[in-house]
Amino acid sequence: MKAVVIREFGETSGMEVAEVPTPSLGDGKVLVKTEAIGVGGVDAAIRRGTLGDGYPRDMIPGGEVAGTIVEVGPGVPASWRGTRVWAHTGTSGGYAEYAAARLEDVTALPDGLDAVEAVALGSAATVAHFALEHAHFQTGEALLVRGAAGSIGIAAVELSRQRGASSIAVTTSSRERGERLISLGASQILDRNGQSPTGGTEEFDVILDIVGGAAVPSFVDRLASNGRMVLVGAVAGFPPAEFGMSIMRSFQRSRSIAAFSLASVDAEKRDRVRAVHFEAAVRGDLHAVVHERMPLERAARAHDAMDAGNVFGRIVLTS
Repeated sequence: MKAVVIREFGETSGMEVAEVPTPSLGDGKVLVKTEAIGVGGVDAAIRRGTLGDGYPRDMIPGGEVAGTIVEVGPGVPASWRGTRVWAHTGTSGGYAEYAAARLEDVTALPDGLDAVEAVALGSAATVAHFALEHAHFQTGEALLVRGAAGSIGIAAVELSRQRGASSIAVTTSSRERGERLISLGASQILDRNGQSPTGGTEEFDVILDIVGGAAVPSFVDRLASNGRMVLVGAVAGFPPAEFGMSIMRSFQRSRSIAAFSLASVDAEKRDRVRAVHFEAAVRGDLHAVVHERMPLERAARAHDAMDAGNVFGRIVLTS
């Protein structure tokens, strides 16, 4: 099959289209003929090498696909064959014509939702949903979404608006992107440093941070008393080792920091919530925001756009 592999970590020139064996299936796994493949921030971070050196050369990046199940492994009912699904493949294996996934990481697609929409929404909205729960977000609270122009951030804006946030601030790189987020439910636009030329809420009850990197401590300082920051990504790399000192310096304000990964959520719960989101998208209650569709062969160009910070929503590869 045709796939994209990472020959060298770092620049996008280290990515290459190659012919590789089609995945074999172990117990409980299915083979998906991919129609759409999500290009995520974690894919770019792995390729850059900012998440460490624990990834092998010649790996196939990508963890989110949608398409049709064409083969089932031992222990999987044959009735799944021919089903249109969204699938999570882990941190690798997605940028290919065929991808293997565990059945527990597969969600059937409803009528009216195409594969491209599914990968623009499937993982992102589920992460946003459970991250808000992890933060114990409540109706009437003020929220800041750091890195809101990506698919997780967009979903967090829509879901928190539906949950009755008193205000939703977003950090983004341009006024134009901010205005698009306003149309989706945000109420305040901040620059990447968290500053606003028009004023507005200075402290927040909850901060969802998708960016990470060196600026995390400065955003901890924007938490209100009893405020909670949840780190759900590290596209800019890990925070500095001493970032927890921001909490200690404001000890009497009872602020807190937590990390969140969807891997910590039971698979059945993930599937149930994802299915609800897919139905909401069909109704128009959630929006699958697609920045651009590109053929699989242009994966390196998709990563160039990610590196330039020009993406609003999700780039989706098609095979």
